[in-house]
Amino acid sequence: MEIFFICVLVALMAFALGSGFPVAFALPGSAILTIALAALTGYVLDGSPDAYFEVGGPSQWLSAGVTNLRGVYWEVERDTLIAIPLFIFMGIMLQRSKIAEDLLVAMAQLFGPVPGGLGISVVFVGALLAATTGIVGATVVAMGLISLPAMMRNGYSQPLATGTIAASGTLGQIIPPSIVLIILADQLASATDQASNARKALHKAATGEISMPSELDVSGTSAGEMFLGAFVPGMLLVGLYMAFILIFALLKPKLAPAVPYEGERNLRFWGRMLLILVPPLALIFLVLGSIIAGVATVNQAGAIGAAGAMIMASYRLKEDERGAYWPALIAIGSLIALYVIGTVWPLNIKAIGPEDDQTGLYLALFAAGALLVSLAWAGIRVMHIEDTLKGVMVETAKTTSLVFIILMGAAVLTAAFRAFGGEELVRHFLQGLPGGFWSQFIIVMAVIFVLGFFLDFIEIAVVVVPIVAPILLADPTANVTAVWLGVMIGLNIQTSFLTPPFGFALFYLRGVAPSSVKTTSIYKGVIAFISLQLGALAIVGLYPPLVNYLPLRVNLTAETAPPPRNPRLQTCIEEYTLDLIREEGDAIRRVISDGRALDLSYLPQDIAEDLRDGFDSAETALATLPQADEAAQAVDRAAVEYRPIHDEVRRIERDIRREEAAIEALETKLRLNPGSEAEQAESREEIAEHRAQIEALAAEIPQTWDAAYKEFATLNKAETDLRRDYRRAADGAAEAAIALEATLASTEALREIRSELAAFRARIGQEPPADLVEPVSDLRSRVGEIEGAGDVRSGVNDARRALRDSEPNEAEALAAMDAALAALDAELAWRDRALTELAPGLGAYVDGITRSVGARALTRMPEDMALSVAACEANHHDLSLDF
Repeated sequence: MEIFFICVLVALMAFALGSGFPVAFALPGSAILTIALAALTGYVLDGSPDAYFEVGGPSQWLSAGVTNLRGVYWEVERDTLIAIPLFIFMGIMLQRSKIAEDLLVAMAQLFGPVPGGLGISVVFVGALLAATTGIVGATVVAMGLISLPAMMRNGYSQPLATGTIAASGTLGQIIPPSIVLIILADQLASATDQASNARKALHKAATGEISMPSELDVSGTSAGEMFLGAFVPGMLLVGLYMAFILIFALLKPKLAPAVPYEGERNLRFWGRMLLILVPPLALIFLVLGSIIAGVATVNQAGAIGAAGAMIMASYRLKEDERGAYWPALIAIGSLIALYVIGTVWPLNIKAIGPEDDQTGLYLALFAAGALLVSLAWAGIRVMHIEDTLKGVMVETAKTTSLVFIILMGAAVLTAAFRAFGGEELVRHFLQGLPGGFWSQFIIVMAVIFVLGFFLDFIEIAVVVVPIVAPILLADPTANVTAVWLGVMIGLNIQTSFLTPPFGFALFYLRGVAPSSVKTTSIYKGVIAFISLQLGALAIVGLYPPLVNYLPLRVNLTAETAPPPRNPRLQTCIEEYTLDLIREEGDAIRRVISDGRALDLSYLPQDIAEDLRDGFDSAETALATLPQADEAAQAVDRAAVEYRPIHDEVRRIERDIRREEAAIEALETKLRLNPGSEAEQAESREEIAEHRAQIEALAAEIPQTWDAAYKEFATLNKAETDLRRDYRRAADGAAEAAIALEATLASTEALREIRSELAAFRARIGQEPPADLVEPVSDLRSRVGEIEGAGDVRSGVNDARRALRDSEPNEAEALAAMDAALAALDAELAWRDRALTELAPGLGAYVDGITRSVGARALTRMPEDMALSVAACEANHHDLSLDF
């Protein structure tokens, strides 16, 4: 019966959407009606409203839907949705201020003389508008009104012209900043958590281990990473569009002729081009650049875009009038001033004390005030000229409300789908397909593509993604990243704007196209571009680094980059290190040999011993990593024969777990809701059938499985042990040397504090002990901040303890301070010598070893290592043999 109610749920939703019922009410309405029908049917036929729910009852699942609704607004982790109204405001403001029209006209004049130039200019402007507006309807309408008549007038083929405009208008769905990407990032955040739990359960079931290594976990994503990941695929799609138009124009020049510019390309022409092109490009740079550089979050970048769009609109609406550019000029000057001030003075208000130079702070406040004045000035202008601000805000409110209402309705629909076991049904279907992950993925992509013929992108994103994404992300076979999956779905969803019968871009274009343009021409025109979109989907699917590399590169080279000891990065770091050992092994060995030759006789014994242990560890690491690589190659060779039997057994075990889950559900039903005697007998019979199926499945496990598993596990353990030994040795290779460098670097600070310690010692016996407790506590803290001054701090601490006793002992305090001063003098003696004799050689050792086996001692990866690791991690790695 549960399957019956899933069909009812889908049928109700399809009927409501097909009949034109508002999406915002069709989704939750279908869910509520289906849950009510299931409860009523259960009460009438079985005496319990809970009878036909997978678990729980109607009240629980309705409340689950309400909880999901609240999660859209109240969960702190979902603050990414705040960026949606900001980017919508930015897009509508640029469209209402006619900046989009200026771009189209300018690009047509620039590219017109090229074969197919008008079409190429439409694609170029579509990409620019995508990166500044992301509003498909506004973009298609604007380009349809301006470019379509020009293309028809110059003899362009109707299908080519209409297809180019419709397809270019949809670029805003994949080129960041995109509302689709923000919604997908929000949906994938919860999907990643579910996938992580599923993978941990799978690991526990397969290995029996309670905890799963973090490097085997699912990688999450954010809106910022989605923007970065979608950038290259978006540019790929733009390139494919342009290449298609150019090739078409070269093959059939009469259907896409060149259009010479009739005016003069003089200095005034190029100045106008710059004035039209530079501001939108600068806004793109500020919005995307601030995210890529880590300066701003997606929400903050949205605010930057909204403010920039309003300033641009303020001078465009007042064009050719005196003083039109003043708000923009003040804003640009303020930003430049803030940048210059920030490079000259520290602007951290919390870190600036009363004695510090506060000139930069006051200048920065003045520049920020000027920026606010420019924003207020621009806002007043936009508000008074043609009531633009009000119109933009009303449209923003409408569009934002539409998005959020659909999000909330989808949350209720998803809860109802799960109430009847729909998610488990989809999981069983996908996991039962032959071909593993890729057959599942292709089926999901095909379903999304077909749904695009009938549903809007938001509906697909919020209904389908929460169901299928956890299943695909949890599969360790391909171990795809969430950002790659999100971009792939985004590229696929983009086709929904072009696929008839409900392609919204087609409707927008039909609404503004002249009557001479046939609807069939519009439909014919988009076929080639849909094919190009599917081609781009295939390219990105076959080459994941197109999506993964840029987010990884930004993450690994940022100030907040994970340290080299991060477990998830170890395999790629070790690949980089191994390549370096093969290329520069002799040089690294010379670095270690030169380190051993350093004179350590005058160093404190513990420091000298730590350094010698570090040299030993470096040599051990240098020898162990190639051994670990040989063990890994042995595992790869054995995996060729082992993988088929492993996959077969894991499939059988998965089916056994399903049968066991079915038995558990039936036993729970017998215990809580047994029903009539006939129903109880039927349930017991089903349990017997499931147990018989378990026995049959267990008999299918090959007799060679235990021996094969043991043999492969032995090889795997050998590699794991060698890698563990390498990492332990690598940890110690540079730690002592880096610590000694930090100690030597603090020598001057230690020297400077000696006079204060001596002055304090002179105060003992001259002042009441109670008055000395606070000064000695301050001294203790300051000495503790100096690297390697532990013995000195210990003496100061003993003096403090003697002075703050209930019966202060000044003699003991004096002895303790003498010990501290003696320790300090001894420290300075060996440090001064080490700075002269040891520091250069020690620095050469640290520089040489931290490029390779000693990198794990660093807080951040060297840039060349970070770039190599980003390229390595950008590919998907099969982890299935670890499960």
